[in-house]
Amino acid sequence: MDRTYSKFVIFRISLLLIKASEKKLSVVEKTIDQIEAEAAGELKKALDKDAVEALSIKYLGRKGIITRFLRNISKLPGHLRPEAGKQANAVKKSLAAAFNETICCMNSNLTDESDSIDVSMPGRPVKRGGLHPVTQIIRTISDIFARLGFKIVEGPEIETDYYNFEALNIPKDHPARDMQDTFYISDNLVLRTHTSPVQVRVMEKTPPPVRIIAPGKVYRCDSDLTHTPMFHQIEGLVVDKNVTFGDLKGVINTFIHQIFDPGIGLRFRPSFFPFTEPSAEVDILCVICRGKGCRVCSQTGWLEVLGCGMVHPALFENVGYSTSNYSGFAFGMGIERLAMLKYGVDDLRKYFENDLRFLRQF
Repeated sequence: MDRTYSKFVIFRISLLLIKASEKKLSVVEKTIDQIEAEAAGELKKALDKDAVEALSIKYLGRKGIITRFLRNISKLPGHLRPEAGKQANAVKKSLAAAFNETICCMNSNLTDESDSIDVSMPGRPVKRGGLHPVTQIIRTISDIFARLGFKIVEGPEIETDYYNFEALNIPKDHPARDMQDTFYISDNLVLRTHTSPVQVRVMEKTPPPVRIIAPGKVYRCDSDLTHTPMFHQIEGLVVDKNVTFGDLKGVINTFIHQIFDPGIGLRFRPSFFPFTEPSAEVDILCVICRGKGCRVCSQTGWLEVLGCGMVHPALFENVGYSTSNYSGFAFGMGIERLAMLKYGVDDLRKYFENDLRFLRQF
């Protein structure tokens, strides 16, 4: 049977059956193709999900247009029912898919809009890392000495016994070795206890005049509020003709007043170091308590910041320098100690705990 003719017959018979119904069913005035076309047209005009859901109820709901059409098929002659049911179910399935697809597209568009970039909004700040306070103080110290004409040099952290001790006038079994609290790797290798070996290495390769500083990590068996097993030092060396202790005091005074402030108290105390003679220790007024006494300065009001002295003639002999023509001075300081004083930190160990709350202050 021709499909168009079949639809026409189904439509006419449906009308007759509906009009004759004692239950007064709603009148069906359109073929299933007309219903599909109208539903598609209304779907194109739907602006939001609510409108699409309303159309789905209108056409596919329990009292929807297609549902009523399907119910009326039972009143058609038997030979027309299969074709009418097949067409109606196909349209129902097609419309259901169209409604669902439209809702999914609307949901996707809403998501895209919510994730879109609003160029009028202020930008989010980018969290950036910063220099560790120890690195900052190393750079500050290096800049000060660079302006004074010093060259920055480095050396190995694992040193031979010769460079760490013997070349610095500390022979084997010398009592001064006990001052170092050394980490031994073997009988001949140590983790350097100071950066003074760099001075020896430089003098071996460089004829006078020499003016250097040597920053770097050093290691000693010590740990408390003001000492750690690994810490940083800067050693300085000046060798030239007619260098005096007065020159040393001038350099140290200039450095201390630049790293802190011109009004900081400063004093030199006689001391002993195997590689300098005469030797001195330099104290500054405690910047934590301003001389009143605290646990950092052991209630004395003063803090030792560096050791210094005139280079011992034995060192010049070890590197081949003429002791009659040249003299020099050397100094060394713990960088963390200076950082404690400059930044007002009362516990050296905070620099190595990696607490971001502490580090972000710098």
